Amino acid sequence: MKLCSLSLLCALAVLPARAEIVVTDVSGVTIKLAAPARRIVSLAPHITELLYAAGAGDRVVGNVEYGDYPPAAKALPKVGGYSRLDLEAIVALRPDLVMGWESGNAPAAVSRLRSMGLNVHLAQSNRIEDIAGELERIGKLAGTGTTANAAAAAFRRRHAGLAARYGQRPLVAVFYQIWKQPLMTVNAKQIISDAIRLCGGRNVFAQLPILAPTVSVEAVIAANPEVIVASGMSDARPEWLDDWKRWNTLAAVAGDNLYFVPPDLIQRHTPRILDGAERLCVHLEAARGKRGR
Repeated sequence: MKLCSLSLLCALAVLPARAEIVVTDVSGVTIKLAAPARRIVSLAPHITELLYAAGAGDRVVGNVEYGDYPPAAKALPKVGGYSRLDLEAIVALRPDLVMGWESGNAPAAVSRLRSMGLNVHLAQSNRIEDIAGELERIGKLAGTGTTANAAAAAFRRRHAGLAARYGQRPLVAVFYQIWKQPLMTVNAKQIISDAIRLCGGRNVFAQLPILAPTVSVEAVIAANPEVIVASGMSDARPEWLDDWKRWNTLAAVAGDNLYFVPPDLIQRHTPRILDGAERLCVHLEAARGKRGR
């Protein structure tokens, strides 16, 4: 009996202690957790979607307005909008991890949450390939590495497949329109521009210094894009996309290349961006097919 007890004690003595979880976010802040996060608050709709995709949906206890995917996320307690956070509501949920959006959440709000002792991890995917890495980081923080790593691997395979199919196709000049009033687009550093490159397109306003710059109708006419793609605010094609038809000298109008991609599929930094990118690639390929007619 004594020998058995001694053997058990010896075995326990050599078992490794649970390793601390250490992850550095895009802002350079290192998060240290003694154990995988069990109560997570999301501060942006796409962060919520990433958490579910990484297998951590059952750990999300707080969500923001418009955090509507997957459908189960709609029922989660709300902590305001991503740009107007309810800090008291966040603290009241007793999170062991807060997942934020570097370019979307107000820096003052993030600093305040950190000053209150909360672990705030910031995400920022400026390139499509960054999404896979974010899935892996979430998997590490939430202890869902098996699901998260598999999702990341599948994402990379699909991304590579689209690049192989469309990346070397003849260039198509593209104007991507986020909104009508003001007339807004994206520059080269925005993830939508990366989707345009993936499809063999050239963003005609890539050189502008702001992520989502305002441009003029005259600037669009001068750039003369072969394709105009709009997103709008819903799954419905925005009526204002057809306003460009009055400018019949535009190559996009002359070629009947006015296309729509649902915003949730192209503007959210989640695995579904490849669904939007694939639609975009099909549109650009259609435009190429109309050349010379």
